[in-house]
Amino acid sequence: MKFFKKLFFICTLFILMMGIVSCSNDSLDNKESDKEVVELGYVEWDTEIASTNILKLVLEDEGYEVEITPLDNAIMWSGLANKEIDAMVSAWLPVTHKDQYNKYKDKIDDLGANLEGAKIGLVVPKYMDVNSIEDLSDEANKEITGIEAGAGVVATTEKALKEYDNLSDWKLTPSSSGAMVAALGQAYANEEDIVVTGWSPHWKFQTYDLKYLEDSKGIFGGEEEIKTMARKGLKDDKPELFNIIDNFHWGVDDIESVMLDISEGMSPEEAARKWIDNNQDKVDEWIK
Repeated sequence: MKFFKKLFFICTLFILMMGIVSCSNDSLDNKESDKEVVELGYVEWDTEIASTNILKLVLEDEGYEVEITPLDNAIMWSGLANKEIDAMVSAWLPVTHKDQYNKYKDKIDDLGANLEGAKIGLVVPKYMDVNSIEDLSDEANKEITGIEAGAGVVATTEKALKEYDNLSDWKLTPSSSGAMVAALGQAYANEEDIVVTGWSPHWKFQTYDLKYLEDSKGIFGGEEEIKTMARKGLKDDKPELFNIIDNFHWGVDDIESVMLDISEGMSPEEAARKWIDNNQDKVDEWIK
């Protein structure tokens, strides 16, 4: 009889312990589910990888669950307009993403610039004896090395090929951001001619001695801003989140330092964490 009483006691204790563990797990699950989920879209350009990972970690530090999704540029804009993502910090204006902005501006909220001093254009190594687009003749086998076909700088370069008479028999070869930089690095190491679709901020300007070709026709525009865009209704749905995203703003030196760390082998999250740890005063301004 004593044996059965002891067995009954052990079984009862086991059931109680399992209930406590189950309740504990349920409590943890509920705590996790209580986190507000934020969905950020971005294009896989070095600038946007850096800025999106910075914002992701800042929001996670504030208790949000953040999902970041790399998207084709056109899909990023349409996804925001259709409320499939909450926000993005990747809008290059007034020139690069002009077409997308004009198409969707009534369906999204423009939160203003998160970075000033951006620029796009044709870029060459400084050792090349050309200073303007009109100086180009037969350099680099009359080929411009581009990035992704859907990128704004590629579309603008296609316009430049039509507008500049001396580029009438030149060709633009789209590739990817990584392939373009690899081609630039190889040409630079051998002091060979190369013309690329370039933009700044970008770590390549800290690594190589480069220059923009003067654009007398203004095809590529002047100084650009990288702006933050949010889906309609985010301000009402999640006002504290909206406030942080709206406050997000930094400088060229900031973003290029993150980009350079990534280019030298850090993961985007590691580089973002390093910058945040070293610039907590700026982050405090965003989250106040």
